[in-house]
Amino acid sequence: MQPQIVVPDYKGYHNQDQTSTNARLEKAKSYRDLSTIIICPTRGVVPAKVVQSWMGLMRPMNQKVIGPLFAIGMEVGEAYNSMIEMILQNPELSKWKYILTIEEDNMPPPDGLLKLYEHMDDYDVVGGLYWTKGEGGQPMIYGDPSVTPLNFIPQMPRVDGIQPANGLGMGFHLFKLDMFKDEKIPRPWFKTVQEFTPQAGAKMYTQDLYFYENAGKAGYKFACDTRVKVGHYDFANDIVW
Repeated sequence: MQPQIVVPDYKGYHNQDQTSTNARLEKAKSYRDLSTIIICPTRGVVPAKVVQSWMGLMRPMNQKVIGPLFAIGMEVGEAYNSMIEMILQNPELSKWKYILTIEEDNMPPPDGLLKLYEHMDDYDVVGGLYWTKGEGGQPMIYGDPSVTPLNFIPQMPRVDGIQPANGLGMGFHLFKLDMFKDEKIPRPWFKTVQEFTPQAGAKMYTQDLYFYENAGKAGYKFACDTRVKVGHYDFANDIVW
């Protein structure tokens, strides 16, 4: 410590400007109920580099956050359906506010969850930004809600902001739990679709886009927080895309 002349300051840094301090707390939503259940479908083994990122994930102070809860060896859509149904059948967990999905090859930043909470007043699902694997990787921000007809075309990410979308990849994103209590969203919530009709042609959806199509029709809103940059780990080649 450097030599100094001490002038008493009993207020403390955060008490100097109560307005700005309260604005910071309001943005973070840290004074509200942020109870969150983390769920993860897995084949049974999660790479060490991925686990390392999960261990660094910051959780809100003095809030109820549990997990990851794992569903092992199931098809991905079936895994999500089973875990969410289990949560809804639990008399305690069914009262919690959020579900965070995380997948066995996704590496979120330490403050990722805290940032996702910030926009949950405006959207029903908010996810981090990650890309499909490979040199030609595409952003998993699917469709622009201002464009019709509905589509899931990958969108150019905005720089460090909130970006509305028609759907997202499920590697790291936050749902309001009450969505899954809404009968307007058909069950099973998640289902891989491969079908053909003469009128519409071929239709191929992964389980996440099937959910988003139905939830969007029910009036729910989704967005990507592009500040939350999530790695997509390729174990075979040891590359984070």
